[in-house]
Amino acid sequence: MNKILTFLSGKKQILILVSCVLLLLSSCKMSYSFSGASIPPEAKTVSVLYFVNNASLAPPTLSQTFSEALRDKLSTQTRLALVNKGGDLNFEGSVTGYLTKPIAIQAGIDQAAMNRLTITVNVKYTCSFDEKKNFEQSFSRFADYPSAQGIASVEDQLIHDINVQLVQDIFNRALNDW
Repeated sequence: MNKILTFLSGKKQILILVSCVLLLLSSCKMSYSFSGASIPPEAKTVSVLYFVNNASLAPPTLSQTFSEALRDKLSTQTRLALVNKGGDLNFEGSVTGYLTKPIAIQAGIDQAAMNRLTITVNVKYTCSFDEKKNFEQSFSRFADYPSAQGIASVEDQLIHDINVQLVQDIFNRALNDW
């Protein structure tokens, strides 16, 4: 009889422990996503305003392609609904820099072996639920290309590659606290 009571009391202890753990976990308010983003649980919408092109020499489509890249990242990597303006989380800003310059000079020739395209964007992020997360910051990324190719032949691919990097940096800063 004592063995049965001891066995039952051991089961009761495990049952009580499991119940306490479940109670603690159910009372925690967390937000999870597959991207690792830390989004406030009460946030339901996100807006990305058109990024104005303030960079001289930038192609006229740069602002549009950057804005769309940021929208795509947020709509595919978060649970938030994309709205035109006034989202719970809001991104706005401008393209402020578009610069191509030589980076590797060849010996005996007045031409660079490699050139670098650098794009800079200024981003203002606003979170309706936590003012401490708000920021305004410039982000800059670059890609190198052989000067023999010329910018016109590689520009679209370079812009795409740089936009991917910029968007990831902005996403991490706003939603991952990096």
